[in-house]
Amino acid sequence: MTDQTHMRREINEIPDVVAGFLSNSATVLDAAAKRLQDVDPRLVATVARGSSDHASTYLKYAIELVLGLPVASVGPSIASIYGRDLKLDRAAAIAVSQSGKSPDIVGMAQSVRRSGAVTIAITNTAGSPLDQASDFTIDLQAGVEKSVAATKTFVTSIVAGLALLARWADDDALTAAVHNLPESLARAVTCDWSELICALDGHDSLYVLGRGPGFAIANEAALKFKETCGIQGESYSAAEVMHGPVSIVTKGYPVLGLAARDAAEASVADMAHKLAGQGAKAFLTSDRPGAAARLDFAPTGHPITDPLALIVSFYGCVEALARHRGLNPDEPPMLKKVTETV
Repeated sequence: MTDQTHMRREINEIPDVVAGFLSNSATVLDAAAKRLQDVDPRLVATVARGSSDHASTYLKYAIELVLGLPVASVGPSIASIYGRDLKLDRAAAIAVSQSGKSPDIVGMAQSVRRSGAVTIAITNTAGSPLDQASDFTIDLQAGVEKSVAATKTFVTSIVAGLALLARWADDDALTAAVHNLPESLARAVTCDWSELICALDGHDSLYVLGRGPGFAIANEAALKFKETCGIQGESYSAAEVMHGPVSIVTKGYPVLGLAARDAAEASVADMAHKLAGQGAKAFLTSDRPGAAARLDFAPTGHPITDPLALIVSFYGCVEALARHRGLNPDEPPMLKKVTETV
């Protein structure tokens, strides 16, 4: 359709972009995984901001769940503003940036490499400063992303990290699940969340709930509500929302529960149903019965990959919601594609 937004076209491209990445990236993924196996790091540090930081949060949970290895997000300002190097010998670092150009991300990558960490860049810009600052660069090969709101680069960044993790851990089940993601994500693109769009009429704030890798997806969804629709989306762990934030969930307050097919599904579902029972207008990506309205979802068959399909379905919904509200999701006010922070 000629009237499609860039964001909608890029959402539709996600399954093919992921398939292309998986077909073309085996060499660097194998090499980086071999180095990680040889080094056997005791810690993984992540370096990112914005949507890329949400991708890093997803990878944090995935690495901790699969390898039992602690993962910490390090603040780029430690290097760029405060001029400190961290003690990261016997560590690995993953820096995620679709542009690879933000000075603070590049500076932190240089710092962690200088400190002895095996440094891996995940970026959509080959030859970028981040590429030059890293031991290995995993090129997303996602093509130009014209919409300011990142979609295909966010998803492919997570796929890149999961593909690396599957090799690093020699995990056959995760390897198969990652291999099958293009098909799973193609189903996710078709999920219809239009009921949520209409339910948000008259509302300018909502909660988004998740746990584990699904909490990373909740963070990304909350950001996209702000970015494309001017809605104050706030993300919470389903375990944290009762610690104060629940006090503003009055009758009709919108809640989106992003439950994946993993060990946290019951927790997210139970909280969404609980809030719906208290009068919230709650929606949930789960078949677990209760008061919240069910949203369609595309299972991936593996608990580590399953939350990723949810964001693809969400992206289609939030793009349509922006247009429903008379907004252009390609051009959020006061934002630009490359954010160069120091």
